[in-house]
Amino acid sequence: MLRFCFVMEQTLGHVTHTQNLARCAEKSPDIQATWLNIKPEGTDIWEKLPGIRGNWSLKASLRAKDALNAYLKTETPNVLFFHTQTLSLFSPAFIKRTPGIVSLDATPINYDTVGEAYGHTPGSGWLEKQKFRWYCSVFQQATALTTWCQWAKDSLVTDYGVSAQNVTVIPPGVDMANWSFGKEKAERPQATDRSPRLLIVGGDFERKGGRYLLEAYRKGLNQTCSLDIVTKEQWVQKEIEGLEGARVHYGLTANSAPLKELYANADIFVFPTLADCLPIAVMEAMAAGLPVVATDVGALREEVVPGRNGIVVPPKDSNAIIEAVQQLVKDGALRQEMARQSREIAEQTFNADTNYNRILNLMRSIAK
Repeated sequence: MLRFCFVMEQTLGHVTHTQNLARCAEKSPDIQATWLNIKPEGTDIWEKLPGIRGNWSLKASLRAKDALNAYLKTETPNVLFFHTQTLSLFSPAFIKRTPGIVSLDATPINYDTVGEAYGHTPGSGWLEKQKFRWYCSVFQQATALTTWCQWAKDSLVTDYGVSAQNVTVIPPGVDMANWSFGKEKAERPQATDRSPRLLIVGGDFERKGGRYLLEAYRKGLNQTCSLDIVTKEQWVQKEIEGLEGARVHYGLTANSAPLKELYANADIFVFPTLADCLPIAVMEAMAAGLPVVATDVGALREEVVPGRNGIVVPPKDSNAIIEAVQQLVKDGALRQEMARQSREIAEQTFNADTNYNRILNLMRSIAK
């Protein structure tokens, strides 16, 4: 029996990633998995110390270090898996004893390029150079690295001097069996007996470009479409007051039946995000057989192929959103073809069974 210890960041789409990876590990009879889930909130000492409580990377890495030290007092794992690099700053000390993989959705330098919408400002000077050297050490000493996308792998190789042979691109995935409705949806003719339903899913509605979608909806999309919004932001309800056909859905959790029902009933997924890496919500939309209107930020072009399964629009451009959505509304054949292509790409590239087993197989290959 192989003992795998997963140290997992619990923010944003990484929660869904953890759940999907855990489901795959549970199906493997040769694996005993332990999950050390590191949350952004806490009552530990690191939440109270000035200079640490406001630095998520350092705080998360210290929490991961504490959790690992407690775990290692009673267990001896064969492999360690750190996701993401945010909580891996102290990983080299552990990887000296146990083989370890560091998994990234984006490098720190990747993050700097999209960080403004996250409220992140790239640092400068001595402290930033020290951070860069620290991460270089982490990446160089990892037994292996995985990235969600080619965008992140390219940064590891170009910016951090990591050997390309030590980096494997393994995107997260969607359980295609649990999203099987998407296959049928993608193959049947588009509904013509009702207004097309638009869907956006994003806990951080502001960063996901939600205000620009609402602006587009007010400026004309409400005449031809309805809109479903899945978010955690309570202020959105007030924003849609008086907007006919717009609905907000709160409290929906990853992979839940109500969430999947919204995907199943939608016709177009609209994701005008201002900053993202490789969003799982877009993968879910593709698995659900939906054409996607999205912005070209982060690694989104590795999901949305312009003209094939979606339309790419500039960030902060409500008029471009209107034009893209109306193109799909007016051309049912195009909408159906993009829906079919979305599902096909999801099955080929973002299949959970395939991708999460690739992670487990990589862990098996380096097990001590």
